[in-house]
Amino acid sequence: MDRLPNEFFFEIFIHLKNYRRSLFSCLLVNRHWCRNVIPILWRELDVSKSRKLIEICTLSLNAEEKEQLLSLTTILPNNQNLLFEYLTYTTTIKIDSDDGIMNWLNHKKSVFEPLYSPYDLRTERAIQAIKSSLISMFLRTSKRLKNLSISGEILNMSEKIFDKCTALVSLKFANNNISLEESKTLAKSLHNNTNLTSLDLWNNRMGPEGGKALADALALC
Repeated sequence: MDRLPNEFFFEIFIHLKNYRRSLFSCLLVNRHWCRNVIPILWRELDVSKSRKLIEICTLSLNAEEKEQLLSLTTILPNNQNLLFEYLTYTTTIKIDSDDGIMNWLNHKKSVFEPLYSPYDLRTERAIQAIKSSLISMFLRTSKRLKNLSISGEILNMSEKIFDKCTALVSLKFANNNISLEESKTLAKSLHNNTNLTSLDLWNNRMGPEGGKALADALALC
């Protein structure tokens, strides 16, 4: 019997997008099924709680993105050739919690003593650095990225994020401390974005001058 067209397989698998265990089982059937399932599994990523997902994503960090993680090099996975360029299929990324990064850090407890605590400064700095590197990598590799949701503080916001968000359709950036300079960089990015339809900047404490810079930019869009 002739093989069904590739489009038929994709339409069948897309109806299983909310049944990830079933999709993971489909990966093991054959290569043809695998090639159809991978884009569905990697289309929408929620990095908020998944330790295993963070482990895979760290494999895609380049030398520059690893540079600010020098104190964590002993727990970064060794470079490996991934079977697919997974993140090229990604359209939505959510990092609305630090739990996944925290779980990943503590999974490496054989390297670090004592374990990371969610309340100490070392943990806070490590989480911010990891999140910054991951976001920079996502923006570099996820060519189809349209929706980005981030909550909590990170490092180098203007350099790593704002100036690379001009193609996004939806941006949520909450619970941070955005400086005046970073507000101006974000305003410039939003002014250059002709695709954005949804913007959430809740609880960023950017001050009146930062708010005015954003309002001016949005008024000109």
